[in-house]
Amino acid sequence: MSKKYSIDKIFKALADANRREIFHLLVVATSALSLTQITAEFDISRQGITKHIKLMEDAGLIQTHNKGRERFCEVDPTPLNEIKDWLAVYDKFWDDKLKSLGDFLDKKA
Repeated sequence: MSKKYSIDKIFKALADANRREIFHLLVVATSALSLTQITAEFDISRQGITKHIKLMEDAGLIQTHNKGRERFCEVDPTPLNEIKDWLAVYDKFWDDKLKSLGDFLDKKA
């Protein structure tokens, strides 16, 4: 079953530079990181990191789970497909416009 994500929530989650860096950290880590490990990488309180994580979790970009007394986060890039699909319309638009411009310039040459 395919999960549909709200593109507004995804853009909101990625609008903040700290959240983008947290997301990138988790992508590069290629495995789940604890909140303690994530907090150690930023000059932000654990409570602040938790708020950022929650917003990204609501957008579907991060999944969290508890292991013992620690909370672990891992990235889920699947929602980024929503943005990719949304941008595809504009890619085609600009590709068509640039092709038309190229054709026009080739006729003038």
